[in-house]
Amino acid sequence: MQASGVWLREPGLQAVLAMLEGGGHRALIVGGAVRNALLGQAVADIDIATDARPQRVQELCEATGLRAVPTGIDHGTITVVVAGVGHEVTTFRRDVETFGRHAVVAYADTIDEDAARRDFTMNALYADAGGTVVDPLGEGLADLAARRVRFVGAPQDRIHEDYLRILRFFRFTAWYGAPEAGPDADALAACAEHAQGIESLSRERVGAEMRKLLSAPDPAPVLAAMQAAGVLAHVLPGADARALAVLVHLEAGRPPDWRRRLAVLGGEGVAESLRLARADARVLASLREAVSGPAPVSELGYRFGADVGASAVLARAALLGMALPANWQADVAKGAVAKFPLCAADLAPHYAGPALGARMKELEARWVASAFTLGRDALLA
Repeated sequence: MQASGVWLREPGLQAVLAMLEGGGHRALIVGGAVRNALLGQAVADIDIATDARPQRVQELCEATGLRAVPTGIDHGTITVVVAGVGHEVTTFRRDVETFGRHAVVAYADTIDEDAARRDFTMNALYADAGGTVVDPLGEGLADLAARRVRFVGAPQDRIHEDYLRILRFFRFTAWYGAPEAGPDADALAACAEHAQGIESLSRERVGAEMRKLLSAPDPAPVLAAMQAAGVLAHVLPGADARALAVLVHLEAGRPPDWRRRLAVLGGEGVAESLRLARADARVLASLREAVSGPAPVSELGYRFGADVGASAVLARAALLGMALPANWQADVAKGAVAKFPLCAADLAPHYAGPALGARMKELEARWVASAFTLGRDALLA
């Protein structure tokens, strides 16, 4: 089988592969690039695996005039820079000892050993410079064709190596699994059994995985499985995935927004649990405020802007189990561009201090209630 695409013909990538192979070593593209190419999806990150040791990679770079940066040399990774673009080259590895969050690894000489330590069978696929795919485990291609996300070997062994793989399993199932099949039963059971291990992970790692999971086209079935297995409670205590399927249905035709979906999930201390960036935490707080309040649709657009206002309408309808209001998109858009026609100077010198603020707030409320129709003169009168 062949993996193909413009990405494979990229001169820098071919130069790195040629350098390693010219030095007498095996050089293969591995993981997500191969998987996505075979699925006909966009290829982003390209990882290269080789039997050359890191020191040897550096020597070959020096001999061929390429720049080597030891970005992860403790893990066997050298970044080879070609025309300003970095290419990660990692020596074949095998696990020696694992602790649930990281593993002690040793360099390996064969692709079979390297494949055996990877997380999922569909990620244990390799391709040479010409795109010919190698499946060392003999399972990856079949599982990819069936859209079956399975751990390499015993699920509990892979989870013990890194508990983040529990969340990665659900994310990969949401993105690459066959919706009608549901999560792999053995993997799901192992995730449920070891879910407590999630609490040993850094919140940053957990947050990154959840953002990617919630950005999938339809993460609702996977989140429901996470909740049923008791995994979601270890990620977001108090979260409830039941309204998510309704939200995804209402979102039809709109780009996914993980913050909107997170607002529907709910939960306690979400911003801290997932270490959200300040901007994302503000958006989430605005959505929760908008969803829980009685503000009309047009006011949501005015208070929160077009994007957050639209997300609030969708989230509110999903949580309340109600239909979307008629003309809601136009109403949100109308509110988003509305400008309150008064400023503080218009009320001076009749009002000052707290009284001025209270009067401005009262007049703004009247203006909003009029669907933004009251003009400056009417408000001053």
